Amino acid sequence: MADVKKDQERDELFRRIYKIATDLVHAGHVAEWDFKSYVLGTMFYRYISENFAAYINEGEHAAGNTDFDYAKMSDAEAETAREGLVQEKGFFILPSELFCNVLARADKDDNLNETLERVFNHIESSAASGDAENDFAGLFDDFDVNSKAIGETIAKRNKVLVELLNGVAQMPLFSTEGSNPDLFGDAYEYLMGMYAANAGKKGGQYFTPADVSELLARLGTIGKTKINKVYDPACGSGSLLLKVEKVLGKDNIERGFYGQEIDLTTYNLCRINMFLHNIEFDKFSIVREDTLLSPQHWDDQPFELIVSNPPFSVPWEGDKNVTLINDPRFAPAGVLAPASKGDMAFIMHSLSWLANNGAAAIVCFPGIMYRGGAEQKIRKYLVDNNFVDAIIQLPSNLFLNVTISVDIMLLKKNKTDNAVLFVDASKEFVKVTKNNRLSEDNIRRIVSAVAERKDEPHFARLVPNDEVGSKQNNYNLSVSTYVEQEDTREKIDIVKLNAEIAEIVAREQKLREEIDKIVAEISNEQ
Repeated sequence: MADVKKDQERDELFRRIYKIATDLVHAGHVAEWDFKSYVLGTMFYRYISENFAAYINEGEHAAGNTDFDYAKMSDAEAETAREGLVQEKGFFILPSELFCNVLARADKDDNLNETLERVFNHIESSAASGDAENDFAGLFDDFDVNSKAIGETIAKRNKVLVELLNGVAQMPLFSTEGSNPDLFGDAYEYLMGMYAANAGKKGGQYFTPADVSELLARLGTIGKTKINKVYDPACGSGSLLLKVEKVLGKDNIERGFYGQEIDLTTYNLCRINMFLHNIEFDKFSIVREDTLLSPQHWDDQPFELIVSNPPFSVPWEGDKNVTLINDPRFAPAGVLAPASKGDMAFIMHSLSWLANNGAAAIVCFPGIMYRGGAEQKIRKYLVDNNFVDAIIQLPSNLFLNVTISVDIMLLKKNKTDNAVLFVDASKEFVKVTKNNRLSEDNIRRIVSAVAERKDEPHFARLVPNDEVGSKQNNYNLSVSTYVEQEDTREKIDIVKLNAEIAEIVAREQKLREEIDKIVAEISNEQ
């Protein structure tokens, strides 16, 4: 019954969110994808306000002060607790600057844009004196309260901001005792999916579907119930990292979540996502930089689990910068990924930072499995050193704006055999509107095949490394090279068919004889 209640609660939340989000956009304010930073930023502001006030209230109530309400406290009185709260929570919000209090004054505040800008600056600067500085710095940069995109005049912009605060206030997000504690996180994922689906190519790059995220998380944790750290070198909005938390449970990721992202908007969204999923500031490290040229987690690697959906065919300096061959991440293969396609550079980076007892599950463009040149030489390095555990071909049309069938490469350093498992999961899907989806049964079948490492006709085949590297295959890692497609054409029984033809010919001959007989009788009568 509890699960049914949670599902109903979630469905109602999504219905309300969809209406609020689309009403705001259809009022003519700004395009959906560009408006996402305002909706998600406001959700984040509401979340940390409620989370912060609830933390203080719980402490006071436990101490016997049952009527205490931080939202009604004076700013002057609250200031006395600032230092201790920054150490405990990582940030500080004055009572007057809580979401609920700014909302209560919003429709009468002619300077609401300035109020929000000041509040956001205060929140960010409060964290600057503590350990959470990097997690909060610039977090509201994409929430431009003075942007003409949300209104030509201050009055029009403030009208939009009032609607935004009211809309987010109406979302049934606050978790009272006994209700679903994941509502903020669920709401974030729903909105990101909604905005990305309606944003064309611009949105698709920010979003890995939840079913693919779950498959990666489960492939990377086969045989494990806990890990020390999880890392994503191209973390986007953080959905892959957080799916691991959902699969294993937060307490089973001992030292937290690590990610790097180059895009500013997505970097901010990822940090917001961490907070909305109730990941404490000291349990995640999300940084902004170019992973291939300036990796930021040297002191934190190696990682027991790496999950990633790096950008396909992204240009990088590659072989145009000869000094990169000395980088300890790329040097072992003896060759750099082509400057026009950085896919293999992400794979080498992940392998380098992978713990000996770990696994890396990486979404790959299929071309890197069979192209020649430097990519073939890197494949040779991976296979000859027995790092490739499995290659899984996924169904087509799983990703937004990517219709092709992509692959997952599973890397491990301590394998128990010298072989690669190839899995043809191209038919493992259910149809949902325009896209294909992986059902729970589809995911379970794929994960079981990888765990068992057994041959299964037309689905899985365990191939010795020396066969992959043979003259015939030449380190081709395409699943279709090793797993034979099932012939779905109707099989014809030749013996049975010949017998049926002979029977038809005999019947035809008999019929012809009877016709000739009738014709002869008619002729005789004439």
